[in-house]
This record gives sequence, C-alpha cells and structure tokens, in this order.
Amino acid sequence: MNIALLSPFCLLALLVMAIAASATAKQSEPAVPADFTDVASLVPDAQIHMAYLGSDNFVGMQVDGYQANKCYLQQNAANALVKAQQAAAAQGLTLWIYDCYRPQRAVNHFMRWAKDLADTSTKAEYYPNLAKDQLVGEYIAEKSGHSRGSTIDLTLARLDADGNWQPLDMGSAFDMFDPVSNVGHPAINQTQQANRQLLLDIMASANFKVYSMEWWHFTHQPPVYTEQYFDFVIK
Repeated sequence: MNIALLSPFCLLALLVMAIAASATAKQSEPAVPADFTDVASLVPDAQIHMAYLGSDNFVGMQVDGYQANKCYLQQNAANALVKAQQAAAAQGLTLWIYDCYRPQRAVNHFMRWAKDLADTSTKAEYYPNLAKDQLVGEYIAEKSGHSRGSTIDLTLARLDADGNWQPLDMGSAFDMFDPVSNVGHPAINQTQQANRQLLLDIMASANFKVYSMEWWHFTHQPPVYTEQYFDFVIK
C-alpha cells in the first residue's frame, strides 16, 4: 500500500484502527489480581533473585512471563511470609527468594523444554542422574501450584565477612532435580541437614508446607486458590 496516495480521511481511519488494535491487545493481557501483592512492599529486607528472569536456570534461558525481578504472592501467603522473614531475622538471617507466583505461560515453556529431549545443555548442572524424560511428573508438570499464588521457592541467607548476603549450604542447589534434593535425604552432612531443618521450621511457623521432593518448595496453608491458575506477566 502506498500511504502517500491515501486521502487524509483514510489516513485518519488507519490511525484510529491502529490505536484501537493496540488498546485491544493491552486489554487482553491479564491484569494482576486484586488480592496479589508485590512481596517487596511487605518484606523489603528479603533477597529477591527470580531464577527464571535470566538464563541461569534449568531451561537455560529467560522464561516466558518473567520481565522483572519481582515476587508476587496471594495476599494471605504474602502476609505469612512477613512472619517467616521476622523469624529468619531473629537468627541473623534473611529469606533468599528464587520464585513466587509463576505465570501459566512459564509453565507451558517448561513443558516445551521438557519435551525437547534433544536439548540436554543443562543436564550436568540440574539433572545429572536422571534422564530428561523422567523430569515430567514429580519435578515438572502442566499445572503448577506457583500459578495459584500461594507457593514460593526460597532458601536462607547469612551475611558474609564483606557484608553480602550468601545462601546457606543446603546440600544441593535450587532446582537440582535429584533425590539429594528430597527433604530429609541422608546423603548430606550434618550442617546441611541442620540448615534444611531450620528453613523448614521457619516456614512451618508461618503455615507453609514443604514439598517432600524439593527442600526449597513451600505452599502456604490453606491456599486460597485450588483450581484457578493465573497468567499475568511479572513486570
């Protein structure tokens, strides 16, 4: 189309159509639910390091739906996390957060990655003892409790000699898909066991229940949403 040949009326009509299309696209993007909150507004001292915002994760790239280093939770879970942070601070520690609310589009991204059995670029770091086709089910699923807003992945951190927060040694890394990440696994040393137990106790005191396969994975009880999965973008 040669725009120079169009009449002013046609140009105006095209402009109106473009504006309308842009507005429709914005309206179609899910909004943050009224009962979800940005955790940083309640626990500003927590260390937030959203693992799927960058490429240092089991997918090996930025995951769909993550556009900002923000932790959103349903309000009840967010309020409970304040208590957990207070319990950690009483012991000279802080919460180190890896993931909170997770958009459904991110879960879909995980599933696409899991089904691509040819891509094993992160195997050595994240699932060294499992075949990739073993990850779907216990570790990766088509629906995630994170998308309901009451589940969080986190650890504890302590200040080092230089005044920087450093995660405690838990015996396995976050998102290490391996039996060693199971709660109570015997193949870790006493210090690592004690650190896991401390995290579990702190979170349990705020009504968070751990997922037995992953020491870092907790869901606030009772979750407000049990069947609804949200898909708003973290930005």
